Amino acid sequence: MILSSFVWIVLACVLYGAAHSLPASLAVKQWAAPVLARGYRLFFNVWALVSLLPVLYAVWRLPDAPLYQLSFPWLLVPLALQAAGALLALVGVLQTGPLAFLGLDALFPDRSAPPHTAVLVTAGVYRWVRHPLYTGTLLVLWLQPAMTGNSLALAVGLTAYLLVGIHFEERKLLREFGAAYAAYQRRTPLLLPNRLRDK
Repeated sequence: MILSSFVWIVLACVLYGAAHSLPASLAVKQWAAPVLARGYRLFFNVWALVSLLPVLYAVWRLPDAPLYQLSFPWLLVPLALQAAGALLALVGVLQTGPLAFLGLDALFPDRSAPPHTAVLVTAGVYRWVRHPLYTGTLLVLWLQPAMTGNSLALAVGLTAYLLVGIHFEERKLLREFGAAYAAYQRRTPLLLPNRLRDK
């Protein structure tokens, strides 16, 4: 029964990945851009949240079993690392512009930069890893002080989705920024920092 729950949750994550990735594809963006104009990013984020709800419902409702639970004071270590991951993701969003990230810049056109002025951010947390939002998300997913079969399935499924998503995002960033992003790739790790650089 628990194995069945694990499989269903991973499959739900796969379906979520497909539902989330299709609107992000270049072909769909080109088709939808004239219709949604500047509201595309906001639509994409709302759709990503709505399409994740069935996955979270499956994690909540399907039969489950505990795998481990850390007790005090040991649970403070993963909790601190999860907090660090959440902070890393938050700082990454703040550095690239929270309004643009959420798609809310469409509601404030006077504050929005036109698409051709996109800037490659390589300072701050982006000195350490190229995808701090994903690094932070993975820390939150995997460093849980209490893990069940269903939460493990969610971590496995969303990790697989993030790793596939990173591959396509890297290709998109190379198309957008060209040689500048290729140089950034060479000097900055993808997800795990090898050292905290001074520059």
